[in-house]
Amino acid sequence: MTVPLGMFPLSTVLFPRAGLPLHVFEDRYRELMAHCMNGDGEFGVVLIARGSEVGGSDQRVGVGTVARIANVAELGDGRLLVVATGVRRVRVDRWLPDDPYPVALVADIPDDVSADDGTTLAGAEFAVRRLRSLLSELGDVPALPHNLRITGDEEDVGWQLCDMAPLTALDLQRLLATEGLMTRMQLLTELCDAMAEDVTRMLADGSSE
Repeated sequence: MTVPLGMFPLSTVLFPRAGLPLHVFEDRYRELMAHCMNGDGEFGVVLIARGSEVGGSDQRVGVGTVARIANVAELGDGRLLVVATGVRRVRVDRWLPDDPYPVALVADIPDDVSADDGTTLAGAEFAVRRLRSLLSELGDVPALPHNLRITGDEEDVGWQLCDMAPLTALDLQRLLATEGLMTRMQLLTELCDAMAEDVTRMLADGSSE
């Protein structure tokens, strides 16, 4: 079943369980936030595949995430600082006319959480940690602390690992759209390992380009 949902296209990917800070300054999105705060606090986030966040001339992907507002701070000039949290994935069935903000008919995507044998999630965590450690030598992202424990149920841990992965927006979108936790973790490992190989070659060549 599809339902209409106000949407906020962005140049970033939001995963379930992840936090989303927003600086809202366009009139249409201020109206979206007002509508959300008067309702259930939920709106959709989708990645802009091409184009700009400002002005509406963009091309959007078909799988996004429902975000729920956690906190709003109003600035004196009408701008808003919003903190939201990813809740669940949705598939966009059809875009409706902006009125005044983007609206789409969406359907929830149930996640198939297959039991892990103890190796798939561990392998994905190792790949994310290794990639971040390599990139930290280039000064791009900080390495994850050795004593950081990623806790929660298997689905929670999987989404946290996706959110921690320093991958391109399109690769992160692939992870968001992938069905099944274990399949997603296998893809996460492959993507991180492939980038880690590139970074290793760059470090061996003494290049940070």
